[in-house]
Amino acid sequence: MEIDKKIIIKLIQALEDLKKKSKGIEINSEDNSVEEEIEVSGVVIKSPIVGTVYLAPEPESKKFIEVGKKVKKGDTIMIVEAMKTMNHIPSSSDGVVKEICVEDGQPVEFDQKIAILE
Repeated sequence: MEIDKKIIIKLIQALEDLKKKSKGIEINSEDNSVEEEIEVSGVVIKSPIVGTVYLAPEPESKKFIEVGKKVKKGDTIMIVEAMKTMNHIPSSSDGVVKEICVEDGQPVEFDQKIAILE
């Protein structure tokens, strides 16, 4: 791949012009985005591992949980597949499913909220 020297020179000039224009203007490089944290009532179940979440044991079978369904402590609510291993995620307490925070086949991170129980 060839690099066109004319394009590089134009980019450098544009950056120098921008630098001259921004003199006297304070640029704050800190991230000022405010992350609003919403209080969640109920029991939050989080993913214990990184992987891909599955809501049913097989593609065409019934889901482990549905919104409004009662679950008991220890019931499997999802499967997180990591490195070709299917890890059953148990409910941490008794309750009714208030919200399912992930979709079938979605990648999840460690400690990501996956479900909320009332």
